[in-house]
Amino acid sequence: MTKFFLVLHVLAAIVAVGPVTVAASMFPPGARRALADPGDQRAAETLRLLHRICRVYAGLGIAVPVLGFATAMSMGVLGDAWLIASMTLTGIAAAVLLALVLPRQEELLEAVEAAAGAEVTAEVTGTTDTTGAGATSTGVAANPRATVRLAMFTGIFNLLWATVTILMIVRPGSTTGA
Repeated sequence: MTKFFLVLHVLAAIVAVGPVTVAASMFPPGARRALADPGDQRAAETLRLLHRICRVYAGLGIAVPVLGFATAMSMGVLGDAWLIASMTLTGIAAAVLLALVLPRQEELLEAVEAAAGAEVTAEVTGTTDTTGAGATSTGVAANPRATVRLAMFTGIFNLLWATVTILMIVRPGSTTGA
């Protein structure tokens, strides 16, 4: 049963966490491109897709710690330091994703959509926007600084997952560790 849980745990990690790390890493540069050219519908669509991937696979990602817990129980290693550290880092990674990455992606997506709407309005009316379309209703400035902050939080999320992966492979103190 241990091998079954381990296989499911590893597959869930690959299928659920992999897409989030990639899509979240692609989002900040995509947001910079979309903000630089508010009329680029393809850039805005790409951002929406990347954000949807992050949201959906973050939800599926709950299977990773659940299956990991089942695997650890069947292996009898719930009290091992490497596992406790991994579970703690997994919790922190989830908190970073839910509290820092996804909300900032949403804010930048709103900023991109607001900038695109302002550009369309300006084209239709023949006026220029003087309202500072760089800010959204949430008050987040649509500027490269916001994308840099998002990239930093995404990097932290990815680094936490890389650390968990290393702990899962090396398992310090384990007689079966590398």
